[in-house]
Amino acid sequence: MAAAPPAEFAHKRSEQCFHIRLEAAQAERSAPVPVLATNGDESLYANRIGNFSKGLPHNQIGEVDPAAYHSLLNAIYSGDPADFERIVMGGNTGLVNPQAGLAFDMEGADSHQLAIGVPPALASAQRAGEAVELYWMALLRDVSFSQYDTDSTAQAACAELSRLTDFRGPKVNGKVTPKTLFRGFTPGDVAGPYVSQFLLKPLEYGAIHIEQRLNTYLPLSNGGRDYMTDQASWLAVQNGAGPFGQNLIDPTPRYARNGRDLAAYVHIDVLFEAYLNACLWLLDQGAPLNPDNPYVNSRTQVGFGTFGAPHAKALVAEVATRALKAVWFQKWFVHRALRPEEYGGLVHFTKTKAASYPLHSDILASDGAGMVFSRNGSYFLPHAFPEGCPQHPSYGQGHGTVAGACATMVKAFFDDRVPLSSITEIVQADAQGLSLIPYTDSDKDQLTVGSEMNKIAANIAIGRNHAAVHWRSDYADSLPLGEAIAISVLKDQKATYSESFSGFTFTKFDGTRITI
Repeated sequence: MAAAPPAEFAHKRSEQCFHIRLEAAQAERSAPVPVLATNGDESLYANRIGNFSKGLPHNQIGEVDPAAYHSLLNAIYSGDPADFERIVMGGNTGLVNPQAGLAFDMEGADSHQLAIGVPPALASAQRAGEAVELYWMALLRDVSFSQYDTDSTAQAACAELSRLTDFRGPKVNGKVTPKTLFRGFTPGDVAGPYVSQFLLKPLEYGAIHIEQRLNTYLPLSNGGRDYMTDQASWLAVQNGAGPFGQNLIDPTPRYARNGRDLAAYVHIDVLFEAYLNACLWLLDQGAPLNPDNPYVNSRTQVGFGTFGAPHAKALVAEVATRALKAVWFQKWFVHRALRPEEYGGLVHFTKTKAASYPLHSDILASDGAGMVFSRNGSYFLPHAFPEGCPQHPSYGQGHGTVAGACATMVKAFFDDRVPLSSITEIVQADAQGLSLIPYTDSDKDQLTVGSEMNKIAANIAIGRNHAAVHWRSDYADSLPLGEAIAISVLKDQKATYSESFSGFTFTKFDGTRITI
C-alpha cells in the first residue's frame, strides 16, 4: 500500500501555490491603468439629456429631475453603500446592481484595469446613424432574415443606411445590402445564414434532448405588440413606474428566424447559455479540440478536470461573472450612456416641437423614423419589451461583454479554423420558423467553428438591438472587452497547469491570431 505524501510535500505545494498567486497579483498590479475617457455629454448638457436616467423622476417630456440625478452621482462618486440607498427614485423599480462595478476579481484582470472606448456623443452623426438602424430594426422585427433580399422595407432600410453620414455596420463596396443588414463586424459574420448554427442545431443537455425552438412573441400581424409608442407609457417606463405588463407568447415554439425571435431569446436568457450550448454541441459532435491541447496526442491519458469536457464547460460559465463586473464598472462609474428609448423620446419631442434637442439631421430626416410615425402616430422608438431596457446604462453592453468572454473561451478550447461543414449540414430556419432547411448558397463553405462563434456572439448581442434596448456601438465595443477578460483569465490559469502546455492559439474578433 502506497504511503501518503509526506508533510514536506504539502509544505512545498503550499509555497508553490503562494508564489503562483503572488506572481499573478504582481503581474496585474504592474499592468498600466487605462485612461477612462467619456464622450463629454454629462458635462455638456446641464439637463442630462445625453445620459442614462431611467428609474429616476422625470418631467412630462422625460427630462430628469436635477436633484435626483445629483443623488445618483453622489453615490457613484462616493461608492458608499449607504449613498446608493439614498438615490431619489421615480417609481418602484430598482436600479440594476450599480455596486457590481465596485467588486474585485481575484482571477484575471480587475474590472478597473480595463477600458472599453467612448460611446458616440448625443449630437453626433454616428449616434444618429445607430438610431436610424434601430428604427428600421423595429420596422423589420417580424420579417424573416431569409426574406431580406425580397422585402421592400428591408430594401428601403439598406438604401437609407447606405447614404447616412456615419453608419458603421458592415457594407459591400460602401453599401449596406440585404446580406449585411443588421449583421456584426467580426470575420465570418456576413457569411452564411443570419442565425448561427449553434442557435439552431439540436443538442444534448446530459440525458435531456433539446430542440432549439423558442417560446417567442406573437408578431404584430397576429395580435402581438410593440411597446412604449405613446407618451404616457414611455414616461411611465422612464420613471420606473411598474408593473409594465407581459409579452404575448406565440403558442407555437419556433426556430429563430427574425428579430422578434432573437429579442425573445435575449429577454430572459441565462447570459452564458448560448455559448455553453455551443460548447455542448461541439463536444457531442466530436469537434476537433485545439491542437495545443496537451491530451490531443497523449498515448496514455485523456483530459477531464483539465483540458477535458468538464473544464471547457466550466470555463464558459466561469468567465461570465467576471465579464459582468468589468462592464458594470464601465456602465455606472465611467459612461452612464443613455439608452435608445431615451434618445427616441428626444426624437419625438423635437419632431413634434415640444422641445428642441441637438440631434443630428440624419435622424430628424430619417425615412425609418417617418415610417414609425405613420404606423404609431409618434416618433418614440418601438420596443419589443413592455418594460423597455433594464435599469442600467447602455454602454457597454452586458450581453456583448459576456458574449466576447464566453465565445473566446469556446474558440480557445476547440480548433476554431475547422470548417463547420465538415462536422454538420449547414441549415437555416424556414420563413415561419417551423423547420430547419438546408442552406445552399456557396458561402456556406466559409463557415468555421470560430466564425460561427463570432456570429452567435453577434446574434445574441445584436438581438438586444432588435429589441431596441442597445446601440450598435454597445455591441461592437463590448465584444473586445469580454475577449480581454477571457484572455486575462486564460493567462492566470496557464500558470496553474501541471501538463506540458504551450498555450491556446485562436483567432481574435479582429481577425488576428493569438497564443495564450
